[in-house]
Amino acid sequence: MDARPKMIYLPDTMINWPWPRTINPHYEDVKAEVDASFRDFKALSHESQEAFDKCDFARLTALAYSNVPREHLRIGCDLMNFLFLVEECTDSENEAVAKERADIMLDALHNPHKIRPEGECIIGEVTRLFWAHAIKFASIASQRHFFETFDEYINAIVVEALDREQGRMRSIDDYLKLRRKTVGVKPCFLIYEMGMDLPDEVFYHPAIVDLADCISELTIIDNDMMSYNKEQAAGNEYHNLITVVMLELDLDRGSAMAWATHYHAEIKERFIDGLAKVPSWGPSIDVLVKGYLDGIGNWARANHSWSYESQRYFATKGLEIQQTRLIPLLPKVKHMVA
Repeated sequence: MDARPKMIYLPDTMINWPWPRTINPHYEDVKAEVDASFRDFKALSHESQEAFDKCDFARLTALAYSNVPREHLRIGCDLMNFLFLVEECTDSENEAVAKERADIMLDALHNPHKIRPEGECIIGEVTRLFWAHAIKFASIASQRHFFETFDEYINAIVVEALDREQGRMRSIDDYLKLRRKTVGVKPCFLIYEMGMDLPDEVFYHPAIVDLADCISELTIIDNDMMSYNKEQAAGNEYHNLITVVMLELDLDRGSAMAWATHYHAEIKERFIDGLAKVPSWGPSIDVLVKGYLDGIGNWARANHSWSYESQRYFATKGLEIQQTRLIPLLPKVKHMVA
């Protein structure tokens, strides 16, 4: 019997991506500031706080928003921490609880100066403080676009909770339709847009929308490929593209990874081709569009780099795995029965 561990090969999906890895020079001091501020909420259990520390979302923020001013980086860090807490407050809950907490967040966003009710879930106050700070710097257009994308995201989280409650397994197409919202990428584009007045005719133009959709799709594929091992070990792999592809197409793990890699390459090509088709709105608007698209293009690189540099998926082995491309298949965790 072969005692060697089974290995997962993780293809390098971003090897030819035009955006190189860069990091905001304010990373270290902003990280210390926001991590301390987040701890003050006492919103996490000891176990969740350890998981949060390993994720180093300040690094993701500094990679994603490498060219923004310090104050915008700080708001970006608050946003990433807030989205982590959204996951913590909804990931293991049923539809009713997820919906209740979604309603709290939406109310806090729309009423950032209203004192939250006593005894309410801490997510309400975290939401309120994040948004009360953000609106001091965000343009009216960027605020409106954030509301729309966040509303879509948080309502999709409720649908995911219902899927989990009912044990629903989606097809590839249905999975991607929901995952494009639950991945939570588009609300993060707020930081690229907050210092500019990007007109609705630009933001909602089909060419711009498709480019944003491409970045969401690339993030889904990369996240699901890199989180698969951890999720399958924990028995949480059914909201993951690799598992969905394996089941629907009757593929083994390696073939499902190859399928995802091919799909990733198609989306990258669609994004690069789409950049060449962006129309002109005149010099003053075009410079804003260029800045926005440069930002979202960098997002895909940042997410990919952070996945290896943090300990979210690979513990302390991320940089080694980035070189070898090989991951030992983790054994299934046996859950204790009371």
